[in-house]
Amino acid sequence: MDHHTFVVRVARLSGTAEDRAATLTAATLETLAERLTGGEALDLAAQLPKPLWGMLDPHPGTEAAERFGAAEFVARVARRADCDENTARGAARAVFTTLREAISGGEFSDVVVQLPRDYRDMVEPALAPAATRRR
Repeated sequence: MDHHTFVVRVARLSGTAEDRAATLTAATLETLAERLTGGEALDLAAQLPKPLWGMLDPHPGTEAAERFGAAEFVARVARRADCDENTARGAARAVFTTLREAISGGEFSDVVVQLPRDYRDMVEPALAPAATRRR
């Protein structure tokens, strides 16, 4: 999946314009990079289009993942994208679904296993049968 297709898919799933979806995608991926171990963020980036790689640089460049729950994840996305938390939550769901379609199933599982149970609301739509990969 190329960058444009990724953003268009997020826009469609989140019900936003493409330029807004690009901002929401960046905010979600940057926040996800903070929540993943550095190695996992790099593994994920390797399967995405190059324009998305920089958003997944480990923060602050260490292997350790920050530990925060889904509410904090949504709050960080909202701050980064300058939107309300409902919009941020919907965008995160759209990004997770698009990630599931864009990367290998094994890599998506590697990402999901690093997220605690309270992320289910955002991640489970990506695991539903309708969220098929289009690689």
